[in-house]
Amino acid sequence: MKNKHLIDPMDFSVEELAEVFKLARQIIADPKKFSKVCDGKILATLFYEPSTRTRFSFEAAMMRLGGKVLGFSEPNSSSASKGETLADTIKMVSIYTDIIAMRHPKEGAAKVASKFSTVPIINAGDGGHQHPTQTLADLLTIECLKDGLENHVVGICGDLKYGRTVHSIIKAMSRYNGTKFVLISPKELKIPDYIKEEFIEKNNIEFKQVEKLDDVIEELDILYMTRVQKERFFNEEEYLRLKDCYILDADKMKQAKKDMIVMHPLPRVNEIAMEVDNDSRAAYFKQAEYGMYVRMALMCKLLEVL
Repeated sequence: MKNKHLIDPMDFSVEELAEVFKLARQIIADPKKFSKVCDGKILATLFYEPSTRTRFSFEAAMMRLGGKVLGFSEPNSSSASKGETLADTIKMVSIYTDIIAMRHPKEGAAKVASKFSTVPIINAGDGGHQHPTQTLADLLTIECLKDGLENHVVGICGDLKYGRTVHSIIKAMSRYNGTKFVLISPKELKIPDYIKEEFIEKNNIEFKQVEKLDDVIEELDILYMTRVQKERFFNEEEYLRLKDCYILDADKMKQAKKDMIVMHPLPRVNEIAMEVDNDSRAAYFKQAEYGMYVRMALMCKLLEVL
């Protein structure tokens, strides 16, 4: 995988993803064994948009591999504030580092960056477009907690229109046999037609679209909750009207299968009640932990240190 970029979840084949997940599980089993494999390597974290989990996850991943990290957490602390182009920033940073993780508010920015970089670029989120390493974390969570990635009924609830994690997980899971989707959202936040047509209908995947979580929760093997993202709305009134559409609580969980898992890319606002955290089926904090391990495995593969 040397000099390969990860811009879109579809950039890796199913076989390549399996390699990453196999290595991630090896790291989980014996982290100390991998504590020096990136000694001498430097990760740049270029975050043009706020992030806690993703940035910390990347930085912790590289540090746990024995490497070092440099970068910025908001553009005003970089030369972007002086008008430097993204292309020039990437050209310079790729001189100093071995691999770059970049988050940017503009769709397609990571793809542009990959054209100017001499080191691997990892897309850590580009606007409402893609968030492929979150998808890797999601897939590893499903593989570990549901004993594989095939034959699952996947319910995705909340903001299906603007949620980049939603679009990415649909793309990724559409490649695994036996996947069925239940898409739960208000009409205003339905999945974009191009996602539905290209990755669900084109692959003849069984799916349905509903507006009420209560009507379908008992059917699900996986419930992927998402927040209604204020930053993706142009109209605050529309955001305020839709933000509390779906709240998962203990009563709703009583209707679900005993082995259903609840996932969420985080951060949550109020769409999952705190009481659900005590349910054994709540997997979202474990999902965040898996995110660190899968990023460790990904960087090892892209840097070809293993």
